[in-house]
Amino acid sequence: MELVQNVINQSQGRDRLFRATQYACALCAYALRNDNRRKDLVSKLERLEANMSAGRKLFRLGNTINAIESAKRNSRLSDPALCLCLAVADVGRALYFICDNTLWAAGVGLLAGIDKERWSAAASRCYLLSLVMSLSRDVYVISRFVAEKTREKHFRRKMISHLKQNPDVAEVTVPQLDALVFLLLHCFKSQPAVLLDTVKNVCDLSIPLDKLGIYRSNAGAVAFCGLLSSLIGIVTLVRPDLKIKA
Repeated sequence: MELVQNVINQSQGRDRLFRATQYACALCAYALRNDNRRKDLVSKLERLEANMSAGRKLFRLGNTINAIESAKRNSRLSDPALCLCLAVADVGRALYFICDNTLWAAGVGLLAGIDKERWSAAASRCYLLSLVMSLSRDVYVISRFVAEKTREKHFRRKMISHLKQNPDVAEVTVPQLDALVFLLLHCFKSQPAVLLDTVKNVCDLSIPLDKLGIYRSNAGAVAFCGLLSSLIGIVTLVRPDLKIKA
């Protein structure tokens, strides 16, 4: 119960709970869309999804400042690759929040005469930029881990032993590929935060890709990816040790 309270007491935690509810409603509505007996339920789920989305926009007011401050901190990182990936990702997030806040203001009548479709497309592009750079950071962290392990004599002996214990696999597949898979599995096992962050970012990619028409997915797939990403976000709040560090 204390863990639930800790999540609810954080604005980020409430946003992720709302987000999980939003995509859970979307997924259920998609699954029941062809059931004529559940039309009323589908309508209620769609309204709840819309309300969750509107509520989340309130939680995101002011997040632009947080993103800019995060970009400033990450621009001072000693590792140039991490500095570039994280700083650009934060700038993308800041621009996304500006577009999102503008759309919210237009939705409640504070702004008039703006092209909502254009602003929505801009928000999706900024979100996509942020996700691509975050994924680039994940790939960099994984590649750095792989490079470090291949230089360790003890781990190299362990990897060679693994290949010798699986001669049939080595003959069928490319030995280097089998070694890479072994390295990746070891990386994700020893650093679950990297695995969770990678899965989260890959899932989130489906949202802007679908909105921008770059890669069309059905509503059910987008809702499932959004729900999975939201659940991972909640887990990292409950377990901070599972949140990837710069």
